Amino acid sequence: MIARRPENARAPDSVVALADGSPLTAVWQNELGGLTFTWTADGVRRFVKWAPPGAGTDLGGEASRLRWAAPFTSVPRVVGTGRDSAGSWLVTEGLPGENAVSPRWTANPEPAVVAIGHGLRRLHDRLPVEQCPYWWTASGRIEAALRRRDAVATFAGRHAEHAELTFDGAVALLARPPADDRLVVCHGDACAPNTVLDDAGHVTGHVDLGSLGVADRWADLAVATWSLAWNFGPGWDDTLLDAYGVAPDPLRTAYYRLLWDLG
Repeated sequence: MIARRPENARAPDSVVALADGSPLTAVWQNELGGLTFTWTADGVRRFVKWAPPGAGTDLGGEASRLRWAAPFTSVPRVVGTGRDSAGSWLVTEGLPGENAVSPRWTANPEPAVVAIGHGLRRLHDRLPVEQCPYWWTASGRIEAALRRRDAVATFAGRHAEHAELTFDGAVALLARPPADDRLVVCHGDACAPNTVLDDAGHVTGHVDLGSLGVADRWADLAVATWSLAWNFGPGWDDTLLDAYGVAPDPLRTAYYRLLWDLG
């Protein structure tokens, strides 16, 4: 899913009510109509993720994952969840700092890329696989894509390297995943904006863990490196992998990027 900073986004009534008169700022929008807003109340910055019905976004599941991860690593504290006929929402407290694609870091990518690599390795090392109740395996993700086939049948062309593939062609290529390199608790959306940095470029935590679950670490690494080109331009993959502490793996990278596109 490609996300972007919104233009002229109107806050749903439920979000306005949650802010209780505090000024709202729209900070993120995805392809399925999901929106993220922020406000500050009593000196505490809060964020609300809102999704319309049918968006396929399980914000209750994300809240559960955040609560599970919180004892082991730095993630936003869950304030509350809810839903009405117009949509569902998840409210969290903000982490200190800014996301890794804020203007200061897009103007000076190297320290941000190094921090993303360090932060992802720390996340993988801290979250205990044996205690995690969530899974993000290749087989499960393919099954989920098949269940919503009509919604993703136009996936071809979302990224140029897959533009010639049909849905069925992609599924055929994904039928035999590479052997696991190392099972970890994956972030599930390790794109650059989901790492938060302080002013010195140190990682203060991770956000958007709605797909967190056990999988091969390349499920995260393939997308983390891919997202660098979208946000900083090409040529940063090796910098992130060096910071993480792993050699490039073209086979697993290609596999998990195609799987990401399928989903």
